[in-house]
Amino acid sequence: MKRKEDYPLVLTVTDIMEILGIGKRVAYALMDQNDFPTVRIGKLKRVNRDAFFEWIEKQGQVS
Repeated sequence: MKRKEDYPLVLTVTDIMEILGIGKRVAYALMDQNDFPTVRIGKLKRVNRDAFFEWIEKQGQVS
């Protein structure tokens, strides 16, 4: 299992799929959510690694 530091500083949809164990369609849907830390570069969608792992931690705190 990879550690957070093993991933690049900027994650792609493929990285998100691997980390969360989800498919491409679900990963893109997740990246379209308002609270998800997506960075749009033209048509590309990327995610800052640290912001992504902070987002994951916050999801565990929501009840």
